[in-house]
Amino acid sequence: MAFIEAFASYLPEKVVTNAELAARLDCDPAWITRASGIEQRRYAADTESVVDLAVAAAQACLTRAARAPSDVQLLVVASASDPTRFPGPASLVAHRLGLEQTPALDVPVASAGGLIGMILGNALADTYSVVLVVAAEKMSSLALREPLDPNVAILFGDGAGACLLSSARGRARIADHVLHSDGAFAGSLAWRADGTFSMDGRSVLLQASRKFPRVIAELLERNALNASEVPVFLMHQANQNLMDATARALGVPAPRFFSNIRAYGNTSSASLFIAAADWQQSAGFQSGVPVVFAAFGAGFHWGAVLARGL
Repeated sequence: MAFIEAFASYLPEKVVTNAELAARLDCDPAWITRASGIEQRRYAADTESVVDLAVAAAQACLTRAARAPSDVQLLVVASASDPTRFPGPASLVAHRLGLEQTPALDVPVASAGGLIGMILGNALADTYSVVLVVAAEKMSSLALREPLDPNVAILFGDGAGACLLSSARGRARIADHVLHSDGAFAGSLAWRADGTFSMDGRSVLLQASRKFPRVIAELLERNALNASEVPVFLMHQANQNLMDATARALGVPAPRFFSNIRAYGNTSSASLFIAAADWQQSAGFQSGVPVVFAAFGAGFHWGAVLARGL
């Protein structure tokens, strides 16, 4: 089992409010807030790539952990929005960080990629000692494709987050995880080789609203915990209404689900680490206290991770 040393994030400078987006979509800004809980999001500049976002988050994470890039023995990069089919962004991020021969793995999974990277890093930390997991997305390049779909365009923003794992030290220990996949609904959320991005919002929301509470409950039951004993849940920031529904299903107050979707929108696989970085700055791990991470994404893939503060 690995220890969590630090989280960090990088958000592009450009802020896009609901009012600006609503004018383009010919809709009511208040509808966007009601439907998603989002009030604004960040868009990367045309010159900023997924790799640029990832490198910035990675460097911030290493700084926060007081680590040098040379300490990293394995790099995992999650991104579903990088436009290059191959190579994936991981090798380029490694090169930019000065990691000349360090293994660098890609996790091309939307929304759940950060969590999957965290689980992989945890499993491989005993071999690679220090694992840097980065999730970076430039979702605006997909969400703003013509013809605009208001149900897609209102949701997504750009950004990157990172998590540093170690086999020897950290602020919390990863205690357990649960991970599932089901390809029966693969067509409900997809970015195809021809550039077509499609999302069946009803199917995605229905499956996520069922699978989030079930996988969290499965993880807690395996570890003899009740949801009431967990003071904070860090969840993929997909939709505020979905997070509130998950809290209700688990019988816990909604504020226990940390939320920053209002300010950043849905940043796909990056959102979990961006939320964790904000939470760590404002509160952070406490000795012996459990924290649950959870994500659901295209595939469908979904899972949850249990950590305990040290």
